Amino acid sequence: MRGSQRINRLLQALLPNACVLCGATPDLLCEACARTLPRLTHHCSRCAEPMHTPTELCGQCVQQPPPFQRVIAPWLYAQPLDFLIKSLKFNQQLAMARLLGQQLATLVADQKPHIDAIIPVPLHPSRLRQRGFNQALEIARPLSRQLGIPIDAHSVIRTQATPSQTRLTKEQRKRNLQQAFAVKKPLTFKRVAIVDDVMTSGQTVTALTHTMQQAGISHTEIWICARTPAPNF
Repeated sequence: MRGSQRINRLLQALLPNACVLCGATPDLLCEACARTLPRLTHHCSRCAEPMHTPTELCGQCVQQPPPFQRVIAPWLYAQPLDFLIKSLKFNQQLAMARLLGQQLATLVADQKPHIDAIIPVPLHPSRLRQRGFNQALEIARPLSRQLGIPIDAHSVIRTQATPSQTRLTKEQRKRNLQQAFAVKKPLTFKRVAIVDDVMTSGQTVTALTHTMQQAGISHTEIWICARTPAPNF
């Protein structure tokens, strides 16, 4: 690809010139389309599992509480929100990260978090080379700017190039992530927020939380853009 083509492609990714959903306005996401994004309303107060009715904790969190303290998520992973996330991850539309991160930061700010550092879920170097960027880190950047919380994208690494979690069962996801992360250098903070795009079974953030707890982290929150509903939701 020639240099000018690379620049044009980068500009299209960073600076879309129309609403990404309807194309009718010069805004990245127009107000009408923003209202169509599926909000996460009733959910478990611990893991953010979508619920049909208000409840404090889901059955899973009552029986086997996760290692993290809470999950904050503005949306359900459903149309048309899934299009925005897929555009970021697979079509290099980096402007989506700014949009998603800004919206997530607004919700997080309302929760008044007491967090020392933001930890984007790390990619394995082979996946990072393939994709060219870490979507979790790109989402974390506007969070860091708006909330004034530093990002640590280097202390925790992914040590195994695990297969995609998408088509795995819950038990397969758990085995897939055993010893997938490692702490590269001593952590100088105690309270962290793990940032990612989507949470499905929670096995990724659970594995990462366990790894950091072994390194001295005492409080972990999960900040994500979207929570995947259960099949029977």
